Amino acid sequence: MRLSRPLAMLVAAAALASTAPARAELALPRISQNATVSQTVGTTTMTLVYSRPGVKGRPIWGALVPYDKPWRTGANDASTFTTTDPIMVAGQPLPAGTYSFFTIPTPNSWTVIFSRQKELWGAFAYDSTQDQLRVSASSDTSQPNHEWMGLGFENLTPTSADLVLSWEKLRVAVPITVDVNGKVLADCRREIASAKSDDWRTPYRAANWAFDAGVPPDEANGWLERSLMVDKNYSNLGLKARRLAKDGKTADAITTAQQAIAAGKASKDKPDTAALEKQLAEWQASMPATKGKKK
Repeated sequence: MRLSRPLAMLVAAAALASTAPARAELALPRISQNATVSQTVGTTTMTLVYSRPGVKGRPIWGALVPYDKPWRTGANDASTFTTTDPIMVAGQPLPAGTYSFFTIPTPNSWTVIFSRQKELWGAFAYDSTQDQLRVSASSDTSQPNHEWMGLGFENLTPTSADLVLSWEKLRVAVPITVDVNGKVLADCRREIASAKSDDWRTPYRAANWAFDAGVPPDEANGWLERSLMVDKNYSNLGLKARRLAKDGKTADAITTAQQAIAAGKASKDKPDTAALEKQLAEWQASMPATKGKKK
């Protein structure tokens, strides 16, 4: 059947439209720009996603941001906080997950809220029954001026950080602690349990971490012996020498260190043995001279 010319043009246009690539939605800049900040403490990563309003000469506290009402803690969408592992916030447990991050400002102290609600615009639909955790934090209004609101992590230690809000002349800090040793110990146990029979590296790495972290040695010594049973090499023999020296078994440490250095020099990987050789010399120098030597 032959189509009329207008109908044929319409069919052709429809076919062309169906094969044309979809156009992306027009992206326009927001006045309060988006920001993301992450911090790892131990092996736990915490991430804040928020939008940054500016002061712009406006009164902020008790005005633009009312007192005694939930605030999205930023602009646009409600801010979010994600932690990959359970943490302690101001001494209270917070499970791993992603939370909407709200605050309730007052002139002196703030309520900080981690809510199970998701994908909220502002705090208009905030529901307190969905709170996972509420903690209190004090505010300091004597800080240098911050034109753009900021959320981030400060006062870092190997096991802690402060979640900090800074805007205008105000600063609010919430302490966060992470059970780093407990988390890594659980990870070590899991990985060693699933390690292949010829894998000496996994139990060695776990034992080496435990030695450096000061974790009680009984379990770590078992990991080290498992590594040595698979393959005695410079790395695990050197670790055993250091453990023996720490336990006050200097003579055994010397013997084991000599074995480690010999293994290292014989290895095709040619590890740098200088540090262990220096320790060996120190251990040898610390040994008392043999009594009863003939002159």
